[in-house]
Amino acid sequence: MTMCHALIIEDEWVIAEYLALLAEDAGATSVAIAFTENEAVLAAHDHKPDIILSDVILTAGTGPCAVRTIISELGEIPVIFITATPSQCYPRKPSSVVFDKPFAAADVTDMFRRLAHL
Repeated sequence: MTMCHALIIEDEWVIAEYLALLAEDAGATSVAIAFTENEAVLAAHDHKPDIILSDVILTAGTGPCAVRTIISELGEIPVIFITATPSQCYPRKPSSVVFDKPFAAADVTDMFRRLAHL
């Protein structure tokens, strides 16, 4: 079995937990949840993620800024942004994927499997 660690960056607890369940359904063997930009960077250093699912606007910082820091320090990691504000999803790499909230669970799990090579 392929090991896959997912990092969820989402400041709304209910959505974060739901995304964690979707990640596990898609094949993640472990999941970390971060609610702020700083928590996300610390969590990534604690256990390098194989894939990141991130909101854009957080109560403290932004998902894209957290992702940019993580990738600059740890190397390329596939990213799925899930946000109600896709127009504010910057800075981001062209290779990242953006889903609008509300999102379809099947779309997220399918993209997760594709990007995580599961």
